[in-house]
Amino acid sequence: MRTIQFREAVCEAMSEEMRRDPSIYLMGEEVAEYNGAYKASKGMLDEFGPKRIIDTPIAESGFSGIGVGSAMNGCRPIIEFMTFNFSLVAMDQIISNAAKMRQMSGGQINIPIVFRGPTASAGQLGATHSQAFENWFANCPGLKVVVPSTPYDAKGLLKSAIRDNDPVIFMESEQMYGDKGEVPEEEYTIPLGVADIKRAGKDVTIVSFGKIIKEALAAAETLAKEGIECEIIDIRTVRPMDWEAIFTSVKKTNRLVILEEAWPFGSVSSEITYQVQEHIFDYLDAPIQRITTADTPAPYSPALLQEWLPNAQDVINAVKKVLYK
Repeated sequence: MRTIQFREAVCEAMSEEMRRDPSIYLMGEEVAEYNGAYKASKGMLDEFGPKRIIDTPIAESGFSGIGVGSAMNGCRPIIEFMTFNFSLVAMDQIISNAAKMRQMSGGQINIPIVFRGPTASAGQLGATHSQAFENWFANCPGLKVVVPSTPYDAKGLLKSAIRDNDPVIFMESEQMYGDKGEVPEEEYTIPLGVADIKRAGKDVTIVSFGKIIKEALAAAETLAKEGIECEIIDIRTVRPMDWEAIFTSVKKTNRLVILEEAWPFGSVSSEITYQVQEHIFDYLDAPIQRITTADTPAPYSPALLQEWLPNAQDVINAVKKVLYK
């Protein structure tokens, strides 16, 4: 397989689907003339033209509403937010309209729309540009929430998201667009709601998703040198969640550590913890450990930001805690 960047995988997924289906279009700030804020739509304006690759004003509520309305009338829009921090001004369109329309219409109206863009922190961007909202969107019935961690997963999951007849929140990261990985040249999709075992192991299960999973993989490499084999589950889709994959792994290892880049209160890790103790409590040989950001807005100072974010050493400490080492 060839090796391409994460941004190229995203661009390929959108372009391939737009060639397949003329009802698909991309709309957002700087997606056209500038080739995307992170160059994830590079070359798409030249291929598809300004009627399908549409630059917008800085008005997320407006162009999100246009997307929802067009989805109600037969289009399959992809709405790009420069970051999901800016989706907050479009929350009414996403939560009150896109997520609710199918139920409120008695199943008569589907909303086949993808809202995509980067989530969580991206270095020293300050508190208002460093927020993770996976748990916010996953809390809302009617939305599917996808957070890929590799170029391969990004392309396959995005193609499935675009084909889905329900609204999908597709969350990326500024710090992953340059990541490289192997991606097949031939057509493929990855179904939503299916987790992936990124590393097999027998001693402890680590569940994570998105860019922060790199810290889990780094920790697992270090722990392997000490004879501790971690199984790393990348859930990939926060909603729907692949509970069976998590339960199967924990039944094997009997220990669970959850790593996510979000605030602790009401987090995705909180829900995973509840579901595991509810359904397979008797398989646990130690209390579940979760690792999140600090319960504060993200700091700007690089020294404070380093302390705020979870890291590989945090994972190592949590693994040793559940192993009583």
